[in-house]
Amino acid sequence: MPEALELDIGTKLAALAWGPADGRPVLASHGWLDNAATMSRLAPMLCDALGLRIISLDLPGHGLSEHKRGPYHFIDSVADVIHAADALGWERFSLLGHSMGAGISTLVAGTVPDRIERCVLLEGLGPMADDAGQAARRLGRSLRIEATKRHKAKRSFEHPDIAVARLREVAKMDLESARILLGRGLVQLEDGWTWRADPGLRLDSRLRLTEEQVRAFLVAIKCPVLLVSASEGWPHDPKLMRARVEAVATLEIAQIQGLHHVHLDDPEGVAALVIPFMRPLVEDAGA
Repeated sequence: MPEALELDIGTKLAALAWGPADGRPVLASHGWLDNAATMSRLAPMLCDALGLRIISLDLPGHGLSEHKRGPYHFIDSVADVIHAADALGWERFSLLGHSMGAGISTLVAGTVPDRIERCVLLEGLGPMADDAGQAARRLGRSLRIEATKRHKAKRSFEHPDIAVARLREVAKMDLESARILLGRGLVQLEDGWTWRADPGLRLDSRLRLTEEQVRAFLVAIKCPVLLVSASEGWPHDPKLMRARVEAVATLEIAQIQGLHHVHLDDPEGVAALVIPFMRPLVEDAGA
């Protein structure tokens, strides 16, 4: 069983921890509307094989973490991860991120490159970007949507299994994977169940980085990076992805059969790719 943690970075962050307290530190980040339990299958395998200390965060508004008063911005999540590492007393650490968490981890690795030892990205290399000319239109659309959705009630379900079925329909994952995520992602009400995540997370981003800015973060990364892509994972623009891949100095790419949440659906397969990449951390420590 993982250890439950709480960190105070100005916002209360909940987290799950695996592995020995003195293991090489790894900070994990989940995908959009997911939570710390996303690493519940993969993390124990990595810790058993390598003796790592993996701490998986509930990012603000997700899982058991505190909700923010204002809007959510991707850049704020980058700061949240760095502040979490500070709260843990970690000067140097590795990153493990899935989807949105992979995008966040990418920017963290570029922001504090001298602090990051290794970076594992599952289904993502940097965040979604916009053309600079779209900024005014995006902000206007975002504010209009906020005005109409601010007081919209959360959807409720008579039984958790209905929510599980809904998640599987949208996110395409196996039954047990969905149950793992929603064990931490649902809250019981008097008349049923509803999503625990802050509804504000569903609002459009007010602003996105440009592709040029994203690549600037990628160029700044100094550590070795492993990108794991699922065969039927999140779609991406091949030309854009090639440019991002070329921007990273030291990058390994591994393909695996599966869907977007392959680290939950097939943790053994993902672990077989991640363990050799992370092993030098342990070998360096023992040298």
